[in-house]
Amino acid sequence: MTNCQSGVRSFVQVGLIVTGETEEECLPSLFRVLAKQGTCGFRVIRRVGQRNPITSERRQLKMVGTGKTIPDSDASEIGLPARRFMKSGGGCVMLVDDLEFKRSTTAAEVFDRYRRALDTMLTADDANRAAVHFLVNMLEAYYFADAKAVNHVLDTNLEDFNGDVETIRNPKSELKKLHAAFDEKEHGPLIVRKLDVGHILSRADSCASLRTMFAWAAEATRSTLDLPPGKRFPVTDPQIHALREAS
Repeated sequence: MTNCQSGVRSFVQVGLIVTGETEEECLPSLFRVLAKQGTCGFRVIRRVGQRNPITSERRQLKMVGTGKTIPDSDASEIGLPARRFMKSGGGCVMLVDDLEFKRSTTAAEVFDRYRRALDTMLTADDANRAAVHFLVNMLEAYYFADAKAVNHVLDTNLEDFNGDVETIRNPKSELKKLHAAFDEKEHGPLIVRKLDVGHILSRADSCASLRTMFAWAAEATRSTLDLPPGKRFPVTDPQIHALREAS
């Protein structure tokens, strides 16, 4: 049984749709704090290009004129893979995108575009079991919240970032300044396997987006996530309430 809305705590397979090569390699490992409980698993089902808000009036009018609510590419690359996964017995879908600093001011609009692709292509019940979340400003930001993992892989002598790592404008660039040989594809997977998500989310005043993502994933898979309460990301947090309402 794989339905994550069931009252029975059964195994839930979570399909991940990601927007980056590093995320494709690393995200299943990032969720190991949940997967190791033996009641859920995470695997990438599709990598897609990043989407931005549709601001072109001409494009919007063309979509309206053809009776379309979402672009064809969003339907084929996001909605259809999510639907196929659900129909094949998958329990939940998570679309995870990097929200780089330059896109932070349009977070709600980017979220709406991804959300519309899922809502349009999925049944109402399946749509409640699909979510959109962001890594802010990118996956590498969270490396700075668990310096021990970075030090172990890169042989550096860093300390945990004194602040909210989701405010670091370009974490990848900062890592290269600290360790010129840093390579996201070579070192990233090694660091992620060492990251302690509990440690990263232990500070209530930081990592709102990551905390919201893990809170949704724990709720969706009925897993245990023993973390102190902390701030949530207002753009993605309502999905948790929607999931509970659908239970």
